[in-house]
Order: sequence, then structure tokens, then C-alpha cells
Amino acid sequence: MARNTFGHLWTITTFGESHGPAIGVIVDGVPAGIDITEAEIQVELDRRKPGQSAVTTPRKESDTVEILSGVFEGKTTGVPVAFLIRNEGQRSTDYLKIKDQYRPGHADFTYTKKYGIRDYRGGGRSSARETAARVAAGALAKKFLAGLGISVRAYTQSVGHIEAQTVDFDEIERNPVRCPDAQKAKDMEALIKEIRATGDSIGGVLEAVVSGCPVGLGEPLYDKLDAMLAYAVMSIGAIKGIEIGLGFGHSTLKASESNDAFYMEGDKVRTKTNYCGGILGGISTGEDIVLRAVIKAPSSITIEQDTVDSNGDDTTIQVHGRHDPCLCPRAVPVLEAMIALTIADAYLLMKAYQG
Repeated sequence: MARNTFGHLWTITTFGESHGPAIGVIVDGVPAGIDITEAEIQVELDRRKPGQSAVTTPRKESDTVEILSGVFEGKTTGVPVAFLIRNEGQRSTDYLKIKDQYRPGHADFTYTKKYGIRDYRGGGRSSARETAARVAAGALAKKFLAGLGISVRAYTQSVGHIEAQTVDFDEIERNPVRCPDAQKAKDMEALIKEIRATGDSIGGVLEAVVSGCPVGLGEPLYDKLDAMLAYAVMSIGAIKGIEIGLGFGHSTLKASESNDAFYMEGDKVRTKTNYCGGILGGISTGEDIVLRAVIKAPSSITIEQDTVDSNGDDTTIQVHGRHDPCLCPRAVPVLEAMIALTIADAYLLMKAYQG
């Protein structure tokens, strides 16, 4: 039996398949009194939906959200909130020719061996289509956090070898790759189009910043805030690595170089640097939480690849259909959603501990 629920106090349970009639999510543990509308949820879903630019999949989905429960007269009521998103642009026939072949880089082989069955239509439950439900839930979490003065912003830090050199948050939604550097955004877009023309795809790095987070989120052992964030981020399909703060950069530094020195700013304890990424001993410091996630190149490409089929025979495969040449642009709101859900959960856990 697959686990479909995430979180401790603020929990989400998603349901549905890529080519089924609908996908959705039930959000439990939501405090009463949060102002929320379908239009606010839709803004986040529109950032993730397919077909939004020349560097994303051409699959057409409106991703129109319906609130089924938990909201009355524009406010959460304290009971589970249910969101439904109907699938509209399925083309299951794209997968008929390869239904008995394992697509390299996908979950086809492992899913079949674990469960003895799989939905071959776009990957079924293991498809990135499921992340639309997470984004809907994350939009609600972001609204809750905004009321606490906490913001979650993510962006494309690099695509292939091209890296952003500046960070202008206002620039992120002005370009199709969601890069905070206007010039590098153009270079990234050109690279993605060039690689797509060859039938291939490309990976990249996403960066996220959580601002306004209070001191005290997370616990010193198994529910460290960085561990919770790593679990959340690594649950996103195609994410293959995460680092917080300086991350792997710590490996080349001495403690005298990487420790964040404390100082007083009025009556508030601050750090002169933020190499720890806003988390010390598993607990938030009050500084910005900064993390980066590596996302691999989308596995569905038209270039011929070696594989095996369900009978155990060697063969080759070409994956046709509508696929992203780079996941970075559409993964940005997914990353924000999972971080927001984690921070909201950690905040409720802290309040429960404090009584």
C-alpha cells in the first residue's frame, strides 16, 4: 500500500492519476479563519500548469480548482479542506505502443516490481501531474504563513551550465524559466529550446528563500527542520539532491570560516553570515532559510534509448507525446508548496509544544 499522506499536524492526502478523471487533495489540521478563495489558489496553479510557454510541455490543462469542503464565506472553518482539479487534456493513446516497455529514468520498472501492476498512462500515480494537488494545498499554506509574516519564494538558479548571477525577486515571474536574472533567463530559454530541438532534455538547480520565519521551528533530533525540509523536497519527483545554506561548500572550510558569528541588533540575536541557511541544531534561527534542490533532466525524450520490456527482453524505446524539455520553470511553485506545507506544519508543532 502506497503512502499518500504528508505532514504531522498540517497534513495533506493527495489522490488521482495523470490520466484519470481528476486529481485532488484533502488538507487537514488547517486552523479556522484563514481568508482563502478559489481565485487565490488558482494563481498558484496557473504557475505550475502545463502549456504555459515554449519551454514547457504543450499538454493543455486549465487546472481549474474546485473547493469542495472546509471553506465557508471565504474563510476556513477548521475542518478538512478538499480541493479537486479535473483532468481535461489526457491523450492516453500516446502510451499504447510503449505500455509494455520500461521507460528509462521513470518509475515503470520499480513500480511494477513493487506492486505487480501499474497504470502505464503517463505514469499514473507516479506522474508529476500529482504535484498540482500539492500546489493547491501549498497555496493555502502560503496564505496561512503570510498572515504570520512568513514568505516562501523560489526560482530557477541554473539550467545546465548557465547560472543566475543576480537575484531580483521581481524578475522571476517576468520570464518563462522563472529566473531572477533577466539576462541569464534569456540564455536559459535559448538553451532549453536548443536541447528540445534535438529530442533531448536538461536539468537544473532551484533555489528557495523563506523569510520572516521565527526562531524555534523544528526539533533537535528526528524532526529537525532541515530534515523535515529535505524529506519534503526529496518527495518531489525528479529532485535528486538538496543542500541547505552553504551545503556542500562546508566541506572545504574550517569552522572559523563557516561558523555564523552572533551579534545583537537591538534586542534581537542575529548572525553576521548565514552559512547555516537559517537552521542550527535542527531549529530555525530567525534568519532566512535558504536551500537549493537539484532537479534532473526530464526522462521522457524522443531520442532512442536501450531498455527492456515486461517479458524481460532487451529492446529500444522512443518516448513520444507531450513532455517538458526542462522541469525547472514548472517545478518552482511545487518547491514553494512543499516548503510552505513543511513550515506551516512545523509552526503548528511549535505552538502545540508551547501550549
